[in-house]
Amino acid sequence: MTSKRITTVLGQLGLTQVRYVSPVRRGAARGLVGQVYEQVEREFGVLAPSIVLHSPAPQVLAASWLMLRETLLAAGQVERTAKEAVATTVSLSNTCPWCVTVHSTMLSGLAGGLVLADHPAESIADPRLRAVTTWARDCGTEEGAMLHEPACPAEQAPELIGTAVLFHYYNRMVNVFLTELPLPPGAPRMALGPVMWILDRRMRPAAGRSYRPGTSLELLPVASLPSDLSWASADPVTEDAFARGCAAVDAAGARSVPPSVRDLVLTELENWHGEQRGPSRAWADSAVSGLPAADRPAGRLALLTALASTQVDRSAVQQFRATRPGDSTLVELTAWASLAAARRVGSWIPLGAADQVSR
Repeated sequence: MTSKRITTVLGQLGLTQVRYVSPVRRGAARGLVGQVYEQVEREFGVLAPSIVLHSPAPQVLAASWLMLRETLLAAGQVERTAKEAVATTVSLSNTCPWCVTVHSTMLSGLAGGLVLADHPAESIADPRLRAVTTWARDCGTEEGAMLHEPACPAEQAPELIGTAVLFHYYNRMVNVFLTELPLPPGAPRMALGPVMWILDRRMRPAAGRSYRPGTSLELLPVASLPSDLSWASADPVTEDAFARGCAAVDAAGARSVPPSVRDLVLTELENWHGEQRGPSRAWADSAVSGLPAADRPAGRLALLTALASTQVDRSAVQQFRATRPGDSTLVELTAWASLAAARRVGSWIPLGAADQVSR
């Protein structure tokens, strides 16, 4: 594949990889969507499909970006390499090959060739990265999180926990809306290496720059931090970002998720401790059987997104859209369910559970 062809492929990624909805094209982006796109291109290096997929719902787009920007990208107490290790490890745990490919490539560039997908956490030579990958892996379950008692400095916890929580969110959205690998449909798998090489060359310079915390907060109005996000309160910017972002996604849920479905998902999450669901979807069908018939497709899709995002397929989406058409509604329902699950994970991570990973 020629360099020109690779550049063309990269330019198509943000649009052609997205399934089930039509993302806003760069040239058509106005208002809030245009503001987000401009920040993403400047600070992430590319208009990432994982962010673009949210564009049919502008408030959710802004929420997903500002929470990501203020945890993963903004200069703070924890270096980018450690946070990319968290992103990669969480993505491995959630079986999100798209995110694993992108963030392991970024981590490899920043950490001198380390490829987490090829190494168990315990074998990593760098003690700091070994600790952060072990922590991120184990905190995917409530039982595993309890294994990490030594405290990290309180001012570092919001960035590390925030990055983990955000990737539990992003992995679910990516599993629903993106193809398995960062290639447009029809592109040969052999193109992945050259494409990722070009992508890394575009993203790594952006990753090497220092970004002032808080500059994305103005995208959404001020909000109060929910009690289940108390881990964010040690850092004012992280607290503000998650308060605003969660308020926007909660409002989206109120618009697009029937109350009976919200109640069902939250009840299921209260009894969920990180265990895998499936491999069949019989558990979801059983759980929604008590809902009003009109709400069952929304309930099934929301539950699958929250608890088994790899099981979401075209049939689950089509059943939902048969009664609730519209791209924004689909994005808002899945975003609400994804963030509800991610917040549940954050609620069981002890504030002192970072094993001094960023020292």
